[in-house]
Amino acid sequence: MRESRSLPVPDGVDGMRLDAGVARILGLSRTVAARLADDGDITVDGVSVDKSHKLAAGSWLDVLLPAPAEPLRVEPTPVEDLEVIYHDSDIIVVDKPVGVAAHPSLGWSGPTVVGALEAAGYRISTSGAAERQGIVSRLDVGTSGVMVLAVSERAYSLLKRAFKYREVDKGYHALVQGHLDPPEGTIDAPIGRHRGNDWKFAVTANGKPSITHYDTLEMFAAASLLDIHLETGRTHQIRVHFSALHHPCCGDMTYGADPNLAKRLGLERQWLHAHSLGFAHPADGRRVEFVSRYPRDLQHALDVLREG
Repeated sequence: MRESRSLPVPDGVDGMRLDAGVARILGLSRTVAARLADDGDITVDGVSVDKSHKLAAGSWLDVLLPAPAEPLRVEPTPVEDLEVIYHDSDIIVVDKPVGVAAHPSLGWSGPTVVGALEAAGYRISTSGAAERQGIVSRLDVGTSGVMVLAVSERAYSLLKRAFKYREVDKGYHALVQGHLDPPEGTIDAPIGRHRGNDWKFAVTANGKPSITHYDTLEMFAAASLLDIHLETGRTHQIRVHFSALHHPCCGDMTYGADPNLAKRLGLERQWLHAHSLGFAHPADGRRVEFVSRYPRDLQHALDVLREG
């Protein structure tokens, strides 16, 4: 049975579009709020209105919420290129290939790290949502590299805390267009959802604090290879920050990369790789670090640039 919500429009969303305001008030995505409006499931003062309707503070809002989603299932699916770098009774460290999601999610029907480990017979922590068991931090489907999962419940709790309090050293390498000026520095710019596109993010005045440190490792005629360390872990943080500086990751069409350069480099995704991960081992606190080599497609792009 679908749940409904009835409430006055608060002052904070006065003048906002219906879809944006409802999304903010109820914690929905803007896409879902717009769909509810299109289906007549939102009324203002008893009248169905369009998603572009401007909200007025004090008017009465009635929303019929979407039906609860069915629990996502983890499908044990072998992934040939997924390598287990290290494992013990507390953690599993994997080298995630491109095209593999961290865990099942709505709209994704491809392979997952969780499903691959289950298929290979590895046990992971049962903490967290059923489809996210063992997941303490994620990599995007289009980003390759090193990733840690928890095996024991204690490890899950300690690693989640370590990521939350920025005690994990997350090192990435990225190939970005052009040359950074200065060649090393820090980007401190808040990130929020892109206006009008729920699948993109952008530097926004009211976004979440986001800090990226970078250093140039190698410069080519058309691009620069960067060593990047994140203080925060916002979705698409590296891609958004360097796109905002007009130096998008090579091959990243979503955030403004040059398609001609991507074609010359043979890239079909953004050149972004989770190169290293360092943290205190949850069993005894000793510092451990794991490193992932570049996959073939990223190495090929570098080889093309080095050959001139």
